[in-house]
Amino acid sequence: MTAGEYITHHLTHWTNLGDKQKAIVDFSYLNYDSLIYSVLLGALACFLMWRAARKANSGVPGRFQAAVEILVEMVDGQAKSVIHNATSRKMVAPLALTVFVWIFLLNAMDMLPVDLLPLIWQQIYGAAGHDPHHAYMRVVPTADLSTTLGMSVSVLLVCLYYNLKIKGLGGWAHELVSAPFGTSKNPVFAVILGVINFLMQMIEFVAKTVSHGMRLFGNMYAGELVFMLIALLGGYAALSLTGGLLFVGHLIAGTIWAIFHILVITLQAFIFMMLALIYVGQAHDAH
Repeated sequence: MTAGEYITHHLTHWTNLGDKQKAIVDFSYLNYDSLIYSVLLGALACFLMWRAARKANSGVPGRFQAAVEILVEMVDGQAKSVIHNATSRKMVAPLALTVFVWIFLLNAMDMLPVDLLPLIWQQIYGAAGHDPHHAYMRVVPTADLSTTLGMSVSVLLVCLYYNLKIKGLGGWAHELVSAPFGTSKNPVFAVILGVINFLMQMIEFVAKTVSHGMRLFGNMYAGELVFMLIALLGGYAALSLTGGLLFVGHLIAGTIWAIFHILVITLQAFIFMMLALIYVGQAHDAH
């Protein structure tokens, strides 16, 4: 297998279409690997939070309880700074906490050796009578654009809900045609400004949603690709006369990138959570 084939193989999802070519925008297939890992890690996130709440006590907290309390206080503080409606925070703050923990766990799958789970899956898939070389498995759901855009669309739906809840149907409809350029007493200019304002509002919703999902996807996809290139460096070390030097370079590069990637994993989860809070907070503001 060449380097290009190796990377292509590891960037191919396990889908219901098998080896068939997929279009850039195609809703006829499912990425089973992204769905499975997203659901499993989402359940793990809920279990960890449930266990922390169940084991919480008023005495001296253990390390796990202390870590969760710090995390909860951090998210609650960020929610209070952005969303000033106490009633809304009762739902939005726990939602933001769930988003942060879930995305952190999804991102953390990138820390596993790039060939570990795909190799295990290939052995199982091959044992079932299939060619193991065609057993695809990607383990980082946030490196899948459909996953991150699905999350950002979910944030958009929450924003639409709060626009309606806080402003009412009439108030939000008026905002859609009066912001950001205002309106006019002249009927003709009022209609023109109303159309322009509405188009600008739609562009804003689309731009925020797409950029929200693309930012997370781009960072995690790039991180996954760098890990593959480092893995290839180790592979070439085994085949090269200067393999000893390449192997040392492989270990150094892998260690440095893994340490740096821990920051990327945490930061991207935090950024996604903060943008979700900001967008929901904007839904509470009247223009």
